[in-house]
Amino acid sequence: MSDHGCIFCAMSRGDMEVDFLYLDQQLMVIRDINPRAPTHLLIIPRRHVKGLTYAAGRTSATLGQMFVIAEEMARREGVTVSGYRLILNQGPDSGQELEHVHMHLLAGRDMSGSI
Repeated sequence: MSDHGCIFCAMSRGDMEVDFLYLDQQLMVIRDINPRAPTHLLIIPRRHVKGLTYAAGRTSATLGQMFVIAEEMARREGVTVSGYRLILNQGPDSGQELEHVHMHLLAGRDMSGSI
């Protein structure tokens, strides 16, 4: 999929109305439209990277910044003490549905019994 057919890239370009929780030159954060937990955020690079396999070293700063922003968003959502889970899926067997790197932040329920 090219960046022109990517919904996350369309959001980043401003082609659609989006309620961003966070937005800067590098990353954007939105609520997942199909939440798997009471708090389910997506931390998304604005630059199109198909998957971790294609990221190589050229996106390591962006990937690192995703963790920084995830912690900030957890604080804003009030889930730092109770805990949260961060997930990066790679490829169809992992459940990756969109070919654009993104991180899930899940919180608001007990997830200690599942991986």
